[in-house]
Amino acid sequence: MTKNTLPSLNNPGISPKVKVLNSETTKEAYYTATQFQLMWWKFRRHRMAILGSIVLALFLVVMVFCEFLSPYTPQSRDSDYIFGKPQRIHLFDDKGKFQGLFVYGISTAFDRETMQLVLTEDREEIRKIKIFARGEPYKFWGIIPSDVHLFVVDEGFVHLFGTDNLGRDVFSRTLYGSRTSLSIGLIGVIISFVVGLLMGGLSGYFGGFLDDVIQRLIEFIRSIPTLPLWMSLAAALPKEWSPLRVYFTVTIILGFITWTTLARRVRGKLISMREEDFVFAARLAGSSDGRIIWRHMLPAFLSYIIVDLTVSFPAMILGETTLSFIGLGLREPVVSWGVLLQASQNVKAIEQHPWLFIPAVFVVISVLAFSLVGDGMRDAADPYSH
Repeated sequence: MTKNTLPSLNNPGISPKVKVLNSETTKEAYYTATQFQLMWWKFRRHRMAILGSIVLALFLVVMVFCEFLSPYTPQSRDSDYIFGKPQRIHLFDDKGKFQGLFVYGISTAFDRETMQLVLTEDREEIRKIKIFARGEPYKFWGIIPSDVHLFVVDEGFVHLFGTDNLGRDVFSRTLYGSRTSLSIGLIGVIISFVVGLLMGGLSGYFGGFLDDVIQRLIEFIRSIPTLPLWMSLAAALPKEWSPLRVYFTVTIILGFITWTTLARRVRGKLISMREEDFVFAARLAGSSDGRIIWRHMLPAFLSYIIVDLTVSFPAMILGETTLSFIGLGLREPVVSWGVLLQASQNVKAIEQHPWLFIPAVFVVISVLAFSLVGDGMRDAADPYSH
């Protein structure tokens, strides 16, 4: 019996002697388990949190391998299929013959009443989908050249999520956008996490004048209206800056204005712990202030810090999406979920091109997944939960 599994005693076929042995083994495993083992045992019983973890794992795969998973690059255009609807994947043709995975071709007709092009399926043209095939060349993470995609078609294009106003594939752009939006959340949370721990640790442990200065700084940052702040920052960013430079600037700013909540939580915990016996013993042993904070006090409530770290991701993702949506964050040619949604902020898109809102579904799913994982970690870190 390993310490990583808690045995069950509910099997009626187990003899009383074996049940006693299992009970003793269970108690031994429980009392000798580490804090993280106890958290894991409680976390894996939280089904919704496990579901959220699976969804986040899938998003991580998409984020890392978006070039391979996407049939085209974000800027590839299909000029014959502008504002095209999502194409359906078929297995059988109109005659009932099995063809494998395929999509129909597109025929174009001009409607004289509406003065617009009408795009319809051409049932005579079958575009078979090939798996793990060569297609449009790309550079994996901008470094490794390749042309192998998860799926492509023999000739023409395939658009599972439709196309935008320039004929660009929404499916490919959504997958590429996941890397930008999720990486902004990751980097921004890391910055916020480090600054919050540092400022909250100094404020809670030393107190006095340093505590007053840090708390006044936190109050000043939290009192700044968010929208006017971003409008001024957007106006201050030079228009000639490269998209990469704007990306890192937005990420750093998001990180430095969201650390205040964590800092106050860390401060409150340290104030309640700095007079504890183990802290006094560490001082008597000659430990420095930094060692007492980082090696003794912060690990004492590490589980709550992890929970705070988890629930900070949705705020970062929503922040980037909102700012890019209203034109104050990232902008073309950078591809993110917020930038993609910027093209759908009009009544015409809602009425005629609803598939442009598909990136919003990814935003909602990712935020819900992070929230479910955060709830599971919160319950697992709570010593009074069952």
